[in-house]
Amino acid sequence: MTHDLGSLAQIVGFLVAIMVLARACAAEGLFEALGGRVARLAAGSGPRLLACAVVLAAVVTAVLSLDATVVLLTPVLIAASARRAYAYASVRLANSASTLLPVSNLTNLLVFGSTGLTFVGFTAAMLPVWIVAIVAEYLVLRRWFAVELREPSAAPAAVTRVPLVPLGVVGMVLLALAAGATPWIPAAAGAVVVTVHALVRRAVTWGELLAAANLPLSAFILLWAFAVSWLGSTDLGDRLGEALPSGDGLGSLVVIALVAMVAANVVNNLPATLLLLPAAALAGPAPVLALLIGVNVGANLTMIGSLANILWRSSGGRQLSSVREFHVLGIVTTPPMVVLCTVVLWAWTSLIW
Repeated sequence: MTHDLGSLAQIVGFLVAIMVLARACAAEGLFEALGGRVARLAAGSGPRLLACAVVLAAVVTAVLSLDATVVLLTPVLIAASARRAYAYASVRLANSASTLLPVSNLTNLLVFGSTGLTFVGFTAAMLPVWIVAIVAEYLVLRRWFAVELREPSAAPAAVTRVPLVPLGVVGMVLLALAAGATPWIPAAAGAVVVTVHALVRRAVTWGELLAAANLPLSAFILLWAFAVSWLGSTDLGDRLGEALPSGDGLGSLVVIALVAMVAANVVNNLPATLLLLPAAALAGPAPVLALLIGVNVGANLTMIGSLANILWRSSGGRQLSSVREFHVLGIVTTPPMVVLCTVVLWAWTSLIW
């Protein structure tokens, strides 16, 4: 098996810790403060507010994972301006911008060990892909929602102070991860520090923190991932692996990314990653990273592409979007974006490796 129960438990443990940390940061007012500054910076310009929302969603996704973006940032962006463009910015960037760090997405954590890269090496390899994805998403949303973006957005009456404790703790967690610490350890330590601070200030309750941890979902993901990982070690896993090319040239990487995109939107990106990873890992780190592009950027294709899409709907996305529009936008724009990001990955890794 690609992962044993212990490694899967550590990955899910990181998810629990980072979601509690993100919820405590939200209780401390971090997301509201950042959202207010984004709205103030836009100065009433719809396109400028979209650009700020895209960048903010990308950074939150990269640092606190895509779940924090769709669950905690989505309501903030909608409150800043209840328009479809800003709602879509959170969910599309939650997927597309989750390629940067090994901890930005559970799929990244699942494949990180198979790449043979360090935390910094992984980030360096994916940085151009991340930047191109952000720019491409902005251009897509700017074009798709051009009519509504012509209308000015109201600037906030007041902007709250950025809370320094959660901001500093998040920075320390990132430094610890970059230094090579086991991901769940600094995430758990950061969660403890910020939650204690928030509890002392009565900004959050134990019940809210427990709800953020979502332990039943975490247990389900653990069992699901373990079962799929076992399935990947059977003959079925071998046959699925044969669908991937064994090379690391441009053509092979594009095929791997597109196959991963299709798989993610048939069975969801987590099981797709577990099923396809053994075959991709045999070809080297570049095919593994191409796999990530397919399951992360490619998750924007359909509503079942990632759990983040479903969480986004329940966090406010349903108010401003329809299932039909989500899929039309995804089908028109996602495959070209997956190919573009894969070409960037191939070109960049050909230079640095």
